[in-house]
Amino acid sequence: MRANYATLKAELIKHLAPVVVVQNDAKGGRFTLVTKDGQESVNPVAQTFELAKSIAHTPLGVFSVIASYLADKIPNLPNADRIDPHDLMMVAYNDDTSTAWIEPLKAYAGKLSTARQNLPAAGLPAALQTSCATILDGALAFIKTSVAAQHFDMASFEEFSGSVYPAIRVNMEHASQAQIKGVQDIMKTWRGKVGEAAWADLYCVVISQWTTSVLNQNTIIIKDCMNAAKVATHLIDLPGLEPPADPIFTALDNLARIVQDNIAAEMVFPKDTVVADALKGQQDLLSDEILNQLGSTNVTAQAAPQYNTVATPGVCPVRK
Repeated sequence: MRANYATLKAELIKHLAPVVVVQNDAKGGRFTLVTKDGQESVNPVAQTFELAKSIAHTPLGVFSVIASYLADKIPNLPNADRIDPHDLMMVAYNDDTSTAWIEPLKAYAGKLSTARQNLPAAGLPAALQTSCATILDGALAFIKTSVAAQHFDMASFEEFSGSVYPAIRVNMEHASQAQIKGVQDIMKTWRGKVGEAAWADLYCVVISQWTTSVLNQNTIIIKDCMNAAKVATHLIDLPGLEPPADPIFTALDNLARIVQDNIAAEMVFPKDTVVADALKGQQDLLSDEILNQLGSTNVTAQAAPQYNTVATPGVCPVRK
């Protein structure tokens, strides 16, 4: 069975179209359109996205240098009850009396200083340039104070990170605007290229990591560019541990399995729609039986997707 199943899947990959594969990356995502005529790939999001987001991550960059030297006891802070003591103990694996963090932090400060010096030449909108400057200046001030004192703690870091949070929100706003425009524009272009009839059956596979697989930013934007009647079954989030070596093949290989299982489910289990639904979706075929034997009724299978094959002309809010 496995060999025949794999053979069918391998051949089916050649017939999957149209498909959009999205690789989430620091530039806002690499998009690939797969059609019967071939593939084309593009990074559609303006550089503003990468600049705004990378600077917004500055507090996280500082944290990454110093975190292992934190004291492993939670201080009396307003958010203390939100911090898991065991998680903190594992993260703070170095001696909190050590000053070994100083040189790496000074090296990071050098990179931040370079970014700060080059900021005026980046051509950013005024509000975004101001917010970026606020974040960088705040980080450099925290580093200078901490290095001079040869000491930092959770309270001093949160004072810094809290002070630049309003500026981070500005960066988030500009990054989101750039991503929305870039993604909508490329989806609009490809919709025109593929044609309305084929676009109504479009599959989109978004490759992500577990930490960003729920409400992934590209998934949110793409959803409104697809046939609303098929979004639930044709927009697929594919989380993984690390980015795959061959993202396009990984996406198409998984999609081929999904597509052939959609047909197999109805033909193999025509007398049991619950089991058919399990084969179609993410539920294991044995899950219901295991739950029954364990006496659990807390988990129920999702209903099978219903397909509206007669899509209305306005299936995508991204206008031509």
